[in-house]
Amino acid sequence: MKKSNQANNNAAIQKILQKANKAPMPQNVEPMLATLVTEPVAEEGWHYEMKWDGYRALAYLQAGKVEIRSRNNKSFNQKFYPIRETLENWNTNVLLDGEILVVNEQGVPDFSDLQLWRSEADGQLLYYIFDILWYDGYELMDLPIEQRRQLLKNIIPQNLAGIKLSEVFEGTGKDAFKAAEQLHLEGVMAKRNESKYKAGARSKDWLKIKTEKRQELVIGGYTLNEGTSKLFSALLLGVIENGAFHFVTPVGTGFNKKMQEEILKKLKPHITKASPFINEPEYNKPSRFRPNPPKATVTWVQPKIVAEISYREMTKGGAIRQPSFKGLREDKKPSEVVREIPVDTSHLVNKNKLVLQKVITAPPKKERKTLLNPKEESQTRVVGGHELKVTNLSKLYWPKEKFTKRDMINYYYQVAPFILPYIKDRPQTLNRFPHGIEGKSFYQKDVKGKAPSWIETYPYYSYADEREKEFLLCTNEASLLYIASLGTIEINPWHSRSQSPENPDWCIIDLDPDKNSFDQVIEAAQITKQVLDAIDVPGYCKTSGSTGLHIYIPLGAKYNYEDSKEFGRRIAKIVHQALPSYTSIERKTADRDGKMYIDFLQNRPQATVAAPYSLRPKPGAPVSMPLHWEEVKKGLKIKDFHLKNAIPRLKEQGDIFKPVIGKGINLEKAIKKIYSVFAGTVENL
Repeated sequence: MKKSNQANNNAAIQKILQKANKAPMPQNVEPMLATLVTEPVAEEGWHYEMKWDGYRALAYLQAGKVEIRSRNNKSFNQKFYPIRETLENWNTNVLLDGEILVVNEQGVPDFSDLQLWRSEADGQLLYYIFDILWYDGYELMDLPIEQRRQLLKNIIPQNLAGIKLSEVFEGTGKDAFKAAEQLHLEGVMAKRNESKYKAGARSKDWLKIKTEKRQELVIGGYTLNEGTSKLFSALLLGVIENGAFHFVTPVGTGFNKKMQEEILKKLKPHITKASPFINEPEYNKPSRFRPNPPKATVTWVQPKIVAEISYREMTKGGAIRQPSFKGLREDKKPSEVVREIPVDTSHLVNKNKLVLQKVITAPPKKERKTLLNPKEESQTRVVGGHELKVTNLSKLYWPKEKFTKRDMINYYYQVAPFILPYIKDRPQTLNRFPHGIEGKSFYQKDVKGKAPSWIETYPYYSYADEREKEFLLCTNEASLLYIASLGTIEINPWHSRSQSPENPDWCIIDLDPDKNSFDQVIEAAQITKQVLDAIDVPGYCKTSGSTGLHIYIPLGAKYNYEDSKEFGRRIAKIVHQALPSYTSIERKTADRDGKMYIDFLQNRPQATVAAPYSLRPKPGAPVSMPLHWEEVKKGLKIKDFHLKNAIPRLKEQGDIFKPVIGKGINLEKAIKKIYSVFAGTVENL
């Protein structure tokens, strides 16, 4: 069936191409533009598409190379790198016209999010394709748009994430416009079915009809810019909420002189010396859109007069984009004015099957991919409400593998939901590699006076220095990424949390080889598992990410460090008794004679090992990876799990280490079981 469909597609493509002329791919094409009108056309012979609220983008795909350009012929390749990377997977030669946008969970565009987009952490990018200008050696601009759209339908693959065909509304122009209004969209595009593509022209064969949002607000003042001939430059508008008058927006358009005279006449009796707003109006502060605002004086008025404005968009923070004055509302009292926040579009999308099925589709569930974009060497990101500045992002941390500081931080951003349960609320010993694994490194415990104010710390007393110091406390995603930004390749948490610092959440058996093969480490782990099974105690194994294996036994913070260490000592002694030829439990290295150390002394206060899912500063960028016991067998290698494949494994399997931070064992019962099972075979348990 698939072969039959492909054959039909190929036949349809060839039928359209026969009507086109052969030509090389055009370069630096100026996009065709639409004419603004007030309402949809009523005549037949037109179709309607969404007016996407994004950036116009032409995509040139040829010989495996991709170039995405703005309407002003500026490259979008670096700015919108996920779209470029996706198009690079499309093995074709084509010139496309479309719109790049950021959408919410329902698939509705958000222009403010697009403007602030720097990486995939900022929202889901989509490239909606609505036209094709050249394909595989044929220029298509002289073909009717109906045929160009049919060609698009036949060539766009279904498996290109973030690439979509801009669908046509079914129904009349009024139906399309009504649906756009319901969904709080920018508007619709009307295109004549027989229209050709007129590069660089503003054509009446393409029409744009914008929706308009309205909001009532109360006047609290007006400004007068220096050097203006107007009676006033902008009204300062707000809303009364919880008994306080909050500034919302200035509005400086939509007036004529007569209207301004009438407004000033009504405001004059209410002039006051002090600002009526509880918050300061930003009428003359620089912004990204007005870096050099004109100097202005302000006249304050008591909030007595209601105005109505139209606007393009309201941001998540409540800011209003492109406001325009519509008139005074003398029929409304200031106390009756409320913010008309658009309702969640999800139920509207679900009710409107026409839009759901044909025009707007919710994107796949958002996945963590990148926090930092591949272009900027220094970036400032807001994570969990905290500002995080990172620099030197192209510095090679693993030179042989060409993995950078940027790669490392992006890894910790992706792995954050998995690693945080094992490091949250735990003091950290920072192992910093500011120049990568081949540069000088150093340990840092004390961060007193050195970390940002929002970073939490845990106090301790240094007897060597005779002063109070502070460990860094990892509490959330922002603090994890701050730790990484310091060049801390591996994450080393305490076994206990700050809430119960004397009570570890787990006991660790650390299998640390010296002159041993890794197969011997695996055998020691298997013996450890047999011992734990014999006393009905669960154990969970992970690679250290360096040379050994770690076996965690959940304690649930019910016992102290001494209890944990003594339990670990008993387990270590039994394992050593089973493998005396190449294991040791001697503390001093010189006494081990090159044998594998079964380390139970990790179970002491302030001791640390690399956390589950932590990177390690070793060649290959290995990860300390939790394992299924079936994987702990001959052939396993430390380097099997690394920076590039750890995340796909986690997406597939989830966090298999989760029981480690569960209820915890009954230690008294486990010790009794040790004596009943092993007392006759191992001395001095």
